Order: sequence, then C-alpha cells, then structure tokens
Amino acid sequence: MSNAAVDSFDPSSDEEENDDEITISASALRTLGDQMQRFLLEYRFAMQEVETKLAILREEFLHMHEYNPIEHVSSRVKSVDSLVDKLQRRGLGTDFDEIRREIHDIAGVRVTCAFIRDVYRLFDLLTQQDDITVLEVEDYIEQPKPNGYKSLHTIISVPVYLSSGRVDVPVEVQFRTIAMDFWASLEHKIYYKYARQVPDALTDELRRAAEAAAELDTRMERLHVQVHGEQQLPPTSPIDLRSVSERVHRA
Repeated sequence: MSNAAVDSFDPSSDEEENDDEITISASALRTLGDQMQRFLLEYRFAMQEVETKLAILREEFLHMHEYNPIEHVSSRVKSVDSLVDKLQRRGLGTDFDEIRREIHDIAGVRVTCAFIRDVYRLFDLLTQQDDITVLEVEDYIEQPKPNGYKSLHTIISVPVYLSSGRVDVPVEVQFRTIAMDFWASLEHKIYYKYARQVPDALTDELRRAAEAAAELDTRMERLHVQVHGEQQLPPTSPIDLRSVSERVHRA
C-alpha cells in the first residue's frame, strides 16, 4: 500500500500545522481503494484456485472410485471492514506486504467431509500437489481445543498468475466432518449471543456435545465400512506433525 495514500488518513500531522482543517486527498482515497480492491482480488483468485482443485478431486473420486469424500465446500474473502478491524486488533500497519505476511485468514475455504478418514485423505491429496506450499498445520482432531472444538486447519500458499506476474497468496483451509461442522456452527451462535461470555453450564454442555459428536463420527464411519466394506482408496491416517513439518515452509 502506498505510504502516501495512507498518510492522508493520519490527521496528526495536519493537526500540528492547522487545528481547524483536515484535508484528505480525493486522488489518495481513490488510489487506496484501487490498491485494496486489487489486493483482495488476489485472495479471491487464490480461493478459487483451491476450490477448483477440490472440485477436480471430488469429480475424480466419483468417476474412479464411485465415492464422494466431500460433502460440502464453502468459502469467503474477508471484507475490507473486517480486515481493517483485524489489523487494528493486531496493531499492524497498512503495508500490503506486512498484511500478507502476518494475516493468513483473509481467504478461507471450509471442506466438510462425511468421515474423519476423508479429512486426512483430502488434506494429503491437496497439500501434496506441486504448486501448493504448506505454511502451517494444526490438527485439532487429534488434539481438540479445551472447549471441544475439532477440525483440521492448514494455511497453504497458492500461486496466482496475473498479467503483472506470479503472486503467492496464503489461504486458510479447514477440514471437518459433518458432525464437527454442526457443533462448530452451534458453538459460534452461542458465543455470539453471549458476546463470548458463555456461562460455565453451557460451556460444559458444549464440551459434552463435542464428545457426543466425536462418538457419532466413529460410529457412522464404522457403520459405513460394515455396509460398503473397505474401499480401495488412497491410504490415510491422522497427521504425523513431524512428517508434515518436512513440507511446511519456514519463512
């Protein structure tokens, strides 16, 4: 982001020279808006690249294995207001290079699967592609958060080819089962209603609900195997973080 454009929003220097008037250049505003829109467009393109890769995997599984490991895919790019709020909370400046380096969830993709084995299988198939770089990975399925939250989080870098050249853009991808997704959606609504000050009784209930969801995942996967048998699919297992770390790019 152009420092000139940003400086026009800082009233401190103007106040020192003239306490009665703050002038914001129209051209600076226009430049800032154009730069922000282009910046977020890069994230939208990266998000679409990930969605395309997942769509290809889903179609291949349907044709080659007669099995669909992906129940649902959703995605979003942060709005300008949401991004600005996060920058303020993090105490970050408005330089685009710093934003890309420090904020990794501007673009997000959520992949909902039927079974836990599909979560790990899709993570492996996506992140082993040559043009994907794994930046971070957190396995909250093997190691749930204290409130019971389970999901597999990864930050990947995706190349986007523009008329000006290649840009490597981080995208957050979350993998979870249907049960995990249902629990997380309910938990989010409860925390929003109580402004994150959730009563202890509800917190305990949420934790027990997470345990029930995990048990449901296990039982439904076992039932699926009983009905359909073990399918000849690419092997999968819970993530060995040591082995994954060999693929994680260290900045």
